[in-house]
Amino acid sequence: MQSVFDPRMPGADECVLARLLEKWAVQKPDATAIIFDGGEGRTEIWTWTEALSLTRRAAKGLQNMGVKQGEHVLSWQPNGREAVLTWLALNYLGAVYVPLNTAYKGSLLQHVVQLSDAKLMVCHAGLAPALSDIDAGDLADVIITNGPVGSVALDNLSTHPAAALMADDDEVLAEREIQPWDSQYIIFTSGTTGPSKAVLSSYIHNYATAPESYTFVDGSDRILVNLPMFHMGGTMFTILALALGGSCVVVESFKTEDFWPLIRRHEITFACFLGAMAPFLLKPEPSAADKDHPLHSVVCIPWNEDALALSDRFGFEMRTVFNMTEISVPLISTVNPKALGTCGKPRPGVEVRVVDENDCEVAPGIVGELIIRTDRPWSMNHGYYKNPEATAKAWRNGWFHTGDGFRYDESGDFYFVDRIKDAIRRRGENISSFEVESEVSLFEDVAEVAAIPVPSEFGEDEVMIVVAPPPGGSLDPKALFDFLEPRMAHFMLPRFIRTVETLPMTPTQKVQKNLLRESGVTPDTWDREAHGIRVRRQKL
Repeated sequence: MQSVFDPRMPGADECVLARLLEKWAVQKPDATAIIFDGGEGRTEIWTWTEALSLTRRAAKGLQNMGVKQGEHVLSWQPNGREAVLTWLALNYLGAVYVPLNTAYKGSLLQHVVQLSDAKLMVCHAGLAPALSDIDAGDLADVIITNGPVGSVALDNLSTHPAAALMADDDEVLAEREIQPWDSQYIIFTSGTTGPSKAVLSSYIHNYATAPESYTFVDGSDRILVNLPMFHMGGTMFTILALALGGSCVVVESFKTEDFWPLIRRHEITFACFLGAMAPFLLKPEPSAADKDHPLHSVVCIPWNEDALALSDRFGFEMRTVFNMTEISVPLISTVNPKALGTCGKPRPGVEVRVVDENDCEVAPGIVGELIIRTDRPWSMNHGYYKNPEATAKAWRNGWFHTGDGFRYDESGDFYFVDRIKDAIRRRGENISSFEVESEVSLFEDVAEVAAIPVPSEFGEDEVMIVVAPPPGGSLDPKALFDFLEPRMAHFMLPRFIRTVETLPMTPTQKVQKNLLRESGVTPDTWDREAHGIRVRRQKL
């Protein structure tokens, strides 16, 4: 192989999924590879031998359906046995796995299906009817899982039973050897600022994202996969187990009440906490059993007071990281870092900079855009499929531009400030919508919040927050403002407060701020200046 001439490149048996399955089936045939826990006693366990055998049969089934190496195949399924089997089988053939968010529908579903150029989809029976409402482009065949094929009628699409995934034999005919730089899968971005982009990800990219980044995890660990596999969060931790020869436990989603029983039942040693998971786990009253569990290592994002409280209460080591679909975990912290808000420091093999609009590096403490490059080819995305303009814009000057506002300190820690497009500038001050939202979310009557800029009659921006109370609840804007005034810098305090039932979300549960900005100040928006409330700069 060509990679032997370049010591930077991992070998196929280190990163190509098909070779990993074959390697571990020889080295540890009877060891547990993957556990599927569907709750209520519905558990299935695959050894490495079984994982390889099932994958080969499914790959043969897909090959019988006409799938060829390099082709894109859609998977529209929640986390579970069939979703994992589809993924492994496609990559075993050298085909490109293209998972779709299970919340997609209508025009967004049509956009990603057409963009994928896929002719075949493996689809959960409960999701399939939505395909009748769209122009599916080149899509011609749909394999129906988790339900009878007869229950799904799709115009202009041929449906096939789940048995099509399981051939009687496993003699898979390879077209050519799968290379580490081949495309492994396509994952779609959230689409908060426009149509979702299709991120091309190689086997090396995923090697860099998982085993090369999470060096504190090894083959003795059992990894929890409760983040969706149509995101990098679910895929990277599955790949971590596959690459290290450890094991993983796959569940459909995070559920607070099931979390600790699941950890103890399967002796899980590593997990990732995102967003609201940390406060949810802190909610129950402390007990003597809090440290009675096998979990010893956790990644928590963001790094805040809740993260520190979790570590202290439950007794595991915690780190934080920064990542996005297109990159490969460039920032990782030390264990239990003291600096709140940190995303960590650059890991080996990665260069990061914080730059201005001309890509000139800014000084410590100054907010700019985080840009990244690696010292090895293919260690990040290799573009957006069928979107050369977005690819060129993101990769300008030889660096990948994240679109995220960051600052760094003299010690080399990097801090996320905001999405560049979400930043607010008010009367000479740059304001982080992230920091505004963090304070607003502490008010007990706020369930959801988004901070956005709206035009000011004096130029630049005014700060507006859009808030949603808990279901069935209500919210008093003046009470919220009174809560915020002693907590926030004067220039960050919102002038406008709009109350809605729910915020508009993408299927990946990110706020569609572009829609809120388009609506702007609506007639029902509370304006503190209209109520005679003036905010003055604090006198020293």
